[in-house]
Parts: sequence; structure tokens; C-alpha cells
Amino acid sequence: MNAVKIVGMFLPILLGSTFHAVAAAPRPNMVVFLADDAGWGDYSRNGNLQVSTPAIDSLARDGVTLDRFYVCPVCSPTRAELLTGRYHPRTGVRGVSTGQERMDLDERTIAEAFQAAGYATGAFGKWHNGSQWPYHPMARGFDDYFGHTSGHWGEYFDPPLERRGRMERTQGYIVDVCTDEALAFIDQNRAKPFFCYVPFTTPHSPWAVPEEDWKRFQDKPIPQTATQPAQEDLDHTRCALAMMENQDRNVGRILKKLADFQLADNTIVVYFSDNGPNSARWTGGMKGRKGSTDEGGVRSVCFIRWPAHLPSGRTVPQIAGAIDLLPTLTALAGVAPLGDKPLDGRDLSPLLRGEAAPWPERMIFSTWAGRVSVRTQQFRLDATGALYDMAADPGQTRNVANEHPEVAARLTQAATDWRTEMFGTAMFGTDTGAKPGRGQAVDPRPIPVGYPEFPITMLPARDGEPRGGVQRSSNAPNCSYFVNWTDQEGHMVWNLDVQTTGDYEVVIDYTCPLPDAGSRIELSCGDNRLCGSVTPGWNPPLYTNQDTLPRPPGESQMKEFRPLMLGTIRLDKGTGPLTLRALEVPGRSVMDVRRVTLTLVKP
Repeated sequence: MNAVKIVGMFLPILLGSTFHAVAAAPRPNMVVFLADDAGWGDYSRNGNLQVSTPAIDSLARDGVTLDRFYVCPVCSPTRAELLTGRYHPRTGVRGVSTGQERMDLDERTIAEAFQAAGYATGAFGKWHNGSQWPYHPMARGFDDYFGHTSGHWGEYFDPPLERRGRMERTQGYIVDVCTDEALAFIDQNRAKPFFCYVPFTTPHSPWAVPEEDWKRFQDKPIPQTATQPAQEDLDHTRCALAMMENQDRNVGRILKKLADFQLADNTIVVYFSDNGPNSARWTGGMKGRKGSTDEGGVRSVCFIRWPAHLPSGRTVPQIAGAIDLLPTLTALAGVAPLGDKPLDGRDLSPLLRGEAAPWPERMIFSTWAGRVSVRTQQFRLDATGALYDMAADPGQTRNVANEHPEVAARLTQAATDWRTEMFGTAMFGTDTGAKPGRGQAVDPRPIPVGYPEFPITMLPARDGEPRGGVQRSSNAPNCSYFVNWTDQEGHMVWNLDVQTTGDYEVVIDYTCPLPDAGSRIELSCGDNRLCGSVTPGWNPPLYTNQDTLPRPPGESQMKEFRPLMLGTIRLDKGTGPLTLRALEVPGRSVMDVRRVTLTLVKP
């Protein structure tokens, strides 16, 4: 019998013994912090003298730093890689809005693994991998959810947020509010192992931060500037850093709660960001920012603290990435991953512990908008085919492809092969024509509706298609609403996949100028129709309390929407368009529409 067969015979026994030994000890809790649009340079730990992040820095001081840690150029792809341990193109995530951010339903997540192992699981903040059940976080392994499931959110003060499928108006700043919920979850579950996921919404725009934080930065000099200073808006930098200090304070609140409950020693705490900085600001000289596949667009901090088992102050120089977190965290906790799909990530636990185990060379790939870049321990091949020695030239200023032709050829072929594996095309160094996350094209996958176990389905404007003269309130769909509905030609469509034939209650979140009230509207799907009137008029002003700095023109100004109880419609099982149109328009407009909510009330 050969050695491979012998190892194969004993492997299940060895694994079983390992998991039994780990399970016999108290299982560690897990807290995962994920910043939104924070760059590598947004922390005092990394040399930024303009900001103070003592709580986040303490995770590096008391834990392990992954010094060369790579995420994706934008938000939802990184989140999918954290959740699955797989490169995001494999998971169905190909954009950041209009349904393109959804993660395929046959993917198994890190939350499902911990849930199956008996952990209490909760997520509090920005989800961004699908909104409707079964894409919803509570269908992907989380017992509890509070936050917003879309990408960027248009209201940071007193925001409306979702609690287990229903929207509710909150009081306070969005990061503080979501942290309150995470603290309550830890309090409720401190007697048993828990997995607490805290995906923050900052420093993503809109540029909005509590006044107490802004006052410290409003007139602050910014001597450390962006790699390309001419592109930097100093007020944007000030606001981003003010957001980071607010975020740090909230990280500190959770770390203090763990200490107060004497849970800190046996809680694994992870902190990282989902992409590079969302504005041109200091990154230690790196090239690129959010949206870029260059170093500054994809390098993130990553700190992992577990006082009972990991050394303090250790730095791991080997390259690593978001794809590694699932295999690493499940291994540390002794939790078995679920599913049979091959992982792209590696278990980093030998590196975290400082074990003298062999560590084979590897490549980490980054992609966005048709571009592919590949990173090795020493080199980066960028999306145009230029090669950079990152040890000697971390700012990517000199192409060394001619000096290392064999390396350039090897990495070019690797990137071509990876592109073919992920996208089915071998094109490299050119644009494929596909623009993930750009424009307003709605994902062709229909929206599931009518699961009895989660009967509420929200259909935001983000996931619908405006037709006729109807438009979105801004170019960025995530927190947009439908406007310019002035006639019977204009309408809006959501492509549905109805799971259960039955009666569905219909509520439309709307605004309408008072003189325009009274339009007759029809909601239809197949042969089923529901008619009603837009009344009463409801025309609140746009919010003036949201923005510290002027909102980027691509993001919608928000207002208070009112629920219009339209009635009940019969929906038949199957796929087809749900269409909202006007039958009569007595005034100058019909209404603005934020979302349609369908609730299965009678199967």
C-alpha cells in the first residue's frame, strides 16, 4: 500500500481527534470588524500622524498583524471573499448594486459554519451581498441581523435600518447605532460561544460625521498628503479621518465590553477594510485607491487578536488576503467549514502562531471592471502588464518587466489563466467590455419572493428598472429612488421569481406633491392586478441634517418617505415582471418611489 493511501486512511481519524480536542476546550468567541472604504494609511498604527485610532491599534499591539493583506478594489466582492473563502467571481458577485452584488445560493458561508457548530451568530451593519431571502444575511448563517443590506446608505443620522426584514427609524449616528446592537447581542449571548460580525458603514461617503468628531478636524492641517496631491480634497480627508476616529471609539466600546465580561482572552477579534481609500489621501506612497487593482486599491490592514493562543505584537510578512479568513478562522476555532466547493484561501494559523512550517510561494489575484492584477511576495503585475518590484519600489514607479522577463511572462500567463478560469475569456491587459458595478443595468437573475419562513420581500428602487421617462434620483443606484414619473408612459419593473402562490400585501414607500395627489396606479404581475390611488399627498423637504460636507453629485439627497397601503395582490408561482404604472395622472407627477414591499399573508 502506497504512502498516499495510508495517509488517506488515517486522515479522518486524525482530523476527528483534532476537532474533538479543540471542542473539549472552551470554544473561542469571534468578533469580525470590517471597515468600509478605509485605506491602509487611515490608522495611527501605520504612521498617520493626523488621526488617532488607539482601539484599533491595540489589536495590532496585542495580536498579530498581517502586513501584506489584500482585499478587492470595491465593497461587495471583498465581503463575498470573507464569507466564502473563494474569489468573488466564483460566487456570482459581479457588481455593487442592482442585484449584481448577490452571492450565489449554493455558496456556503463562514457564518453557516459557526452556526452549525452551535454558535450564536449576528451581523450588525452593512451586508451588501443580497437583500431578499434567501440572499438575506439571515438565510446565510446569521441568527440575527440589523443594518442595511445594500451598499452605500444615504442617511447616517437617525437612519431607517432593517431589523430582521422590517424597516425601523433609529436615533443617532449609524455607526453608533449598529454598535449598540452588536453590544446587545454580545450581552445576550455571553454565556455561550458567539460569532459577531460588525461591518461598519464608514468612512464610505456621504461625508457625514458627528459634530464632536468633525470639530477636531474642521480646520486641522493635513501635512501628510496623497500620493498624487493634486487629486486630494483636504476636507474629504478631514471628514474620512473624523469618521475613522468615531469608528475607533466604537471598536473600543466592543473591546471594553469583552473585557468587562471577562471574554477578551478567549475571543478572536479580527479587523480589516474592504478596499482602498474612497478619496485621494495618504497611503504611505502607494499607487491607487478604491476601484484600482494597484497596491493602494487593494492593500488593507488586518489585525487578529486572541490573547489566549496567539502571540502579541507579531507581524506576518507573507502575502495574504480576504480569501484566507474563512479557512483561518474556522481552523483557529476548531469549526469545520461547510460545503464541497474548493477554497481559494489558505489557513494562515501556522503563520499567526509563528510556527516553523513550510509556506509555499503563492499568487493573489485582484480584479475589477475587466482589469486583473497579480501579486507575489516580491512583485506585482498590474492590469496593463507592467511589472513592479514591490520590495524595492512599493509606489509602483518603475516598470521592471524588461529586467525580469521570465517573471513578467510567468505572471502574465498566470493572470491570463486565472481570467479564463474566472470569466471564460483569456483577454489580458485590455478591457473585456464588461463594467461590473457600473451603470444602472439590473442583474438578470430574478428576485425571489414568497418564502413562508421569511414572508417579507423588499423591492427597493435599486433593484428595479425605470422605464419611459422615469429616472433614478442619482447615478448611484444603491440608495436611490424613482423620480420624474409624470405620465402614463413611465413605469417601473422588478423581475420576480415567485416561490409561493398566494395573496401578498403591498406597501409602497412614496412622496407626492400635495397638488398632484390622486393619480390612479396599477401594480401587475402576469394576469393579476391591483389598482389604487396615490393619496394623501406627502411632500417632505430633502434632509438638511445629514451632510458634514456637500454630498457627491452621484449620491441621492434623502427625505422621509411615507407608506402607501395599496392593498393585496394575488401572485402565482413562477417568474415574470412586476410592473408599477399609472392609469390616470391628474397632476404634474405621479409620485417618487423608494421601495415596494410584498408580504405573503395567505398562501
